[in-house]
Amino acid sequence: MGSVVSGGGGAGSRHILIRDLIVPCEIGVFPHEHGKKQRVRIDATLAVADGDRNIEDKLSATVSYSDIIDEIRSLTEHGRINLVETLAERIAGLCLRDRRVRSALVRVEKLDIYSDGTIVGVEIERFNQHG
Repeated sequence: MGSVVSGGGGAGSRHILIRDLIVPCEIGVFPHEHGKKQRVRIDATLAVADGDRNIEDKLSATVSYSDIIDEIRSLTEHGRINLVETLAERIAGLCLRDRRVRSALVRVEKLDIYSDGTIVGVEIERFNQHG
């Protein structure tokens, strides 16, 4: 039996953070981007329903950032994606499958597209309609 961590009274949210996940991805609409992978950086902040803010000290009691990272890596390993917006939407969608996740703020940045070090990307926020 796991111990219970108490955080006080009242409902709130806990934020699961994934920062600076860099993965290879075949992404882009331009011909010079087709057929090769480039690095993308992914950040995600998930607002997770806290309920009464008491949580058992075991993984099943929370949203696993490890599982989300594994799913993101799987998503970027297979097939080609045209737009960073599409990748961000797919990541938000996989995060929101867990009903405890109230919202997902997702940023996707292409790191290698410009030779002068400019980074381009998109940030979206999506809300769980089922939670």
